[in-house]
Amino acid sequence: MDTFKSFESTLYTVNDQTFVDIAMEVFRFQAVNNPVYRSFIQNFSIDIYKVSSLNDIPFMPVSFFKSHALQTGTWQPEITFTSSGTTGALASRHAVANLKFYQQHSQRCFEYFFGPVSDYHFLALLPSYLERQGSSLIAMMDYFIRQSQSTYSSYYLFQIDKLLNDLEELRRKRDRKIVLWGVSFALLDLAEQHAGVDLSHCLVFETGGMKGRRKEITRAELHGILRERLHVNQVYSEYGMTELLSQAYTRGQFLFECPPWVKIIGRDITDPLTRGLLGETAGINIIDLANYQTVSFIETEDLGKIYEDGKFEVLGRMDNSDVRGCNLMVS
Repeated sequence: MDTFKSFESTLYTVNDQTFVDIAMEVFRFQAVNNPVYRSFIQNFSIDIYKVSSLNDIPFMPVSFFKSHALQTGTWQPEITFTSSGTTGALASRHAVANLKFYQQHSQRCFEYFFGPVSDYHFLALLPSYLERQGSSLIAMMDYFIRQSQSTYSSYYLFQIDKLLNDLEELRRKRDRKIVLWGVSFALLDLAEQHAGVDLSHCLVFETGGMKGRRKEITRAELHGILRERLHVNQVYSEYGMTELLSQAYTRGQFLFECPPWVKIIGRDITDPLTRGLLGETAGINIIDLANYQTVSFIETEDLGKIYEDGKFEVLGRMDNSDVRGCNLMVS
């Protein structure tokens, strides 16, 4: 795998049987060709050619995206995604060589679970993301809106009346499935300020946290409020972050599922070198093979539970990490 182009054709062949072998090859490639990751590994005195399992791979703390330029190989970024963070906090920066790859890859992630984007209208309620530069979520949503080729697919920043009118028109048309994709606080605002709104004909996707606009609540509380006030049977969730090029989704419950090129590994909270925890509260480590040109092995600051079938819950943030917008608090 000398070039990203050759790896891209490999990425979408990954399955349960091939994941480990391909991930090990990616690890060795990045350990040699990414100067920051190579230096990180050397601090552990690890011989990369003696690493024989996923649990033995050094996972780079996600905070390195704030302090270092992470790049495997030599290439010029087409775009750099930045995290939202809190006021005054240092933002993560993720350089991306090819924006179109990211957008098409995000579409593959969505379609793996929900089918073609052309089957949907995408109505986006993402005020905090639209108000800043460098959002990977906006880059993804821009692409979904264009690819859907729907005249209704759009952002609704301060146009709630238009949003509600369009949703009602689409209820009557019944020509496609409808996705209302919103940041958590904006969906709560909609639910509380427009009593009686009926979105039972929509798929409501929540992403992000309160962005300092409202008090943080648990995902269970959030979904309970949205189900009751928006009259939907279930709420879908997207798990993504600036530092990853892939996304995971729930299908209306609280368990996230990963596409084949992503794997979640639980680590002991007090001993990050103890890995493979199942069914108990653990730190979340992520292998995202789409991060081929940066670092695929990320130690996040999220807490969760990982299950034997590969699904996982996100329970919140670790105490010593920055409060970031993509997660809700621990129950």
